[in-house]
Amino acid sequence: MQDFAAIDFETANGERSSVCSVGVVVVRGGVVTDRFYSLIQPEPNYYTWFCQRVHGLGPADTDDAEVFPYVWERVAPLIEGLPLVAHNSPFDEGCLRAVMRVYQMDWPGYKFYCTCRASRRKQPYLPNHQLHTVAEACGFCLENHHHALADAEACAAIAIKLL
Repeated sequence: MQDFAAIDFETANGERSSVCSVGVVVVRGGVVTDRFYSLIQPEPNYYTWFCQRVHGLGPADTDDAEVFPYVWERVAPLIEGLPLVAHNSPFDEGCLRAVMRVYQMDWPGYKFYCTCRASRRKQPYLPNHQLHTVAEACGFCLENHHHALADAEACAAIAIKLL
């Protein structure tokens, strides 16, 4: 796969619709050509202690952020016509479907591929298939794990190697 968009969402709470940040890395011809990151005001708009501990975001970061439809207006043209790649794609696809449903947005038929599944098939010798482990095995140093753009960059590096 030479052309795709790697995507990662972070959530504010246990609801998949509660996306509070998104990172997107566009790859064309096997080379990163664009990056996008935005904070998002989550829906529902509350943070659990666990989620805050994972990614470090909280209400002070997103209270003045745009809601999802306005952020997605900038993402959609970047990824138009591209398959989407995520590490543990059921989570990220589930987030995207849930937040689009909340805002009554039509699902445009995005096709998702999973770098975690690809790693399990192609790298069965790894001790685990977590993003940071797989990224390192693919020669990518993930320094800011659970920042949506950093995770999307790691996912893109993995996809370039494995897909």
